[in-house]
Amino acid sequence: MKVNKLLNLMALCLLFPVSMEAQDYSKYYQNLPVEVKQVSCPVIPANEVNLKDVGGVGDGVTLNTDAFSKGISKLNKQGGGRLVVPEGVWLTGPISLKDNIELHLDKNALVLFSSDKSLYVDANAKPGSRVNACVRASKRKNIAITGEGILDGNGEYWRPVKRNKVSDVEWNIFKKEIGGVEMSNGTLFYPWNSENTAANIADTPENQEKMRNDLIRFTDCENVLIQGVTVQNAPRFHVHPCYSKNVIVDGVTVRCPWNAQNGDAIDFSDVNIGLIVNCTVDAGDDGICMKGGTVKPASPANGCEDIVIQDNTVFHAHGGFVLGSETISGMRRIVVRHNRFSGTDTGLRFKSGMSRGGKTEKMYISDIMMTDIKDEAIIFQCDYVDRPAGSDPHKVPTFTEEQKKKAPYFQDIHISNVVCHGASTGISASGILGLDNVRDIDIENTTIVYTNTDKKIDEQTAKLRLKNVNLVKMP
Repeated sequence: MKVNKLLNLMALCLLFPVSMEAQDYSKYYQNLPVEVKQVSCPVIPANEVNLKDVGGVGDGVTLNTDAFSKGISKLNKQGGGRLVVPEGVWLTGPISLKDNIELHLDKNALVLFSSDKSLYVDANAKPGSRVNACVRASKRKNIAITGEGILDGNGEYWRPVKRNKVSDVEWNIFKKEIGGVEMSNGTLFYPWNSENTAANIADTPENQEKMRNDLIRFTDCENVLIQGVTVQNAPRFHVHPCYSKNVIVDGVTVRCPWNAQNGDAIDFSDVNIGLIVNCTVDAGDDGICMKGGTVKPASPANGCEDIVIQDNTVFHAHGGFVLGSETISGMRRIVVRHNRFSGTDTGLRFKSGMSRGGKTEKMYISDIMMTDIKDEAIIFQCDYVDRPAGSDPHKVPTFTEEQKKKAPYFQDIHISNVVCHGASTGISASGILGLDNVRDIDIENTTIVYTNTDKKIDEQTAKLRLKNVNLVKMP
């Protein structure tokens, strides 16, 4: 009788959902300078499926796209659960998550996304649209990617390469081992039309380049956790939640070559209620970046708001913490504290431009430690222009009157307790004449050791209040 009761109790435990809230994130919300809504972990049922049990073979040769799909479908029929990827090299096409699904990568599990571009083309998409992300979800709730394994996007088979960013040896490796074509008088390489790469999916290398996908992209989702995994070598961006609510990125490592075109590490694009903690970044473009695009009323989130970013390390990146270039839908109640940047191009980077700008409100940045910053430790830039690979760097953009209404407004930003040893320029700031769009910015209790210029502030267009700021020339 007692045995039967015990078996019944175990069965009930398997049937009912198990919350991942055992991880306490409340400590990141202590002593905040502004009230910020707190994240909560997604709830994932206790069901579990091993990838091997649905036909998966981790030999690095067998294509496992169907196995991932079968595993997720099996869990979906049970109301959700955890798909376990065990030790092995799991070659696959795109993976699509459903409600209440956790993709769990055991240690020594390496998920390698196929270089066959045709696998990612959405038959229902408009011609020339971006292809499906390696791991994607749309309009889903309670989804997670966890574990100690690796997600590898095989991005070298997608990305263009600028000749001035690689050595002769690397350039020849791209041409010989990846295969492709040289363009623009030999200044640009595309993985295109070669026996070493999969079949083309566009009519020109330039058009194919525009179709590059993200490694992880979740759109219009709620209750998201990405924890512990290594995400590397994306065709484009690495971790990219968009128009989503209640998103946690914890203990994730993002890495790709320093010269990877558009190799952004962690981009929050229109995320409400978010947390980025304990992450390590070494990437080819922006490190930890906030973006806000066109307002979509039907989405769970618009703009970036109620976000805490803490205890992260950024090595190479175009910026350690970055705002923009799209800030159209606004940035509100963002706290960035206790992070370290070592070897980034810029430290704190606020960039936007005409037609891409919006307003910032209640942004607090503190206790940032930096070393070996190539350019500016802190920069506010309002004339940023996004230039794809191969575009004319000298072409002056033109804007319609409607686009001119979307100017950036960097305001209500408070920066304190920053230490930077080694930056070419300490502080740089310029706005747009007549708009008063860089103002109410405080920088306090900060020391920056610079090599070339202490500050480049256009006092006509940028109003910064500096208090106890020490700008020291490197001896």
